[in-house]
Amino acid sequence: MESRVALVTGAAGGIGAAVARALGGLGTVVALVDRDGPGLAKVAAGLTAGGARAVAITADVAAPGEAERVVAEAEDALGPLDHLVNAAGVLRMGGAWELDDRQWAESLEANATGVFTMSRAAARGMVTRSSGSIVTVASNAAGTARAGMAAYAASKAAAVAFTRCLGLELAGHGVRCNVVAPGSTDTPMLRSMWKDATGPRTTLDGDPDAFRVGIPLRRIADPGDVADAVVFLLSDRARHITMQTLTVDGGATLGV
Repeated sequence: MESRVALVTGAAGGIGAAVARALGGLGTVVALVDRDGPGLAKVAAGLTAGGARAVAITADVAAPGEAERVVAEAEDALGPLDHLVNAAGVLRMGGAWELDDRQWAESLEANATGVFTMSRAAARGMVTRSSGSIVTVASNAAGTARAGMAAYAASKAAAVAFTRCLGLELAGHGVRCNVVAPGSTDTPMLRSMWKDATGPRTTLDGDPDAFRVGIPLRRIADPGDVADAVVFLLSDRARHITMQTLTVDGGATLGV
């Protein structure tokens, strides 16, 4: 991974930041993208202080035209992209029949449209170079029904289906496309779902009233656990893996 160029969206915090740090630690040159400018600058400063080469690009990847600008700016600063990690995402909670139009649209824009536009923009150059690797960070909710998470689950399922189709189309051009599907991970997004101090315990134990099992491994994932899976799929160690989903959820979906 040393000296390769990667672009990571959602890099201001959570899983995206962990991926950026993991890549930087391996000598990868990293373009960090997020709409949270101050948070992005903090992560970038930490990487450069540790000896990594990184550039921060503030952008909302779901906004029209932003993906093309981001890829062009990253490649102008760092060189042709070898890797893309789609880690940007939002969570809009609510019953499927109670969601308003804005909650639904925001979920699709960030979690699906952003994956589409960023992947499209990055793939064009990868195809001409006949090499590259794209990893989309989705969720185990993309394949398992979750009460109160219809918009999130649907948008993540769309991102998974798109990434697999992209992988099929780009395989002949030497570009691999895979998915990492985390379960409950210790990020601000997960903590926003906890109503009180019992949140972590409920996550581990599950909630029969919501038809949700707990986590068999009895731990909530660290963002680094997910980052390790992303880095593996980007790397040459996964050179014969494409169109696959690697679930990192401690067994919460029972291997289904």
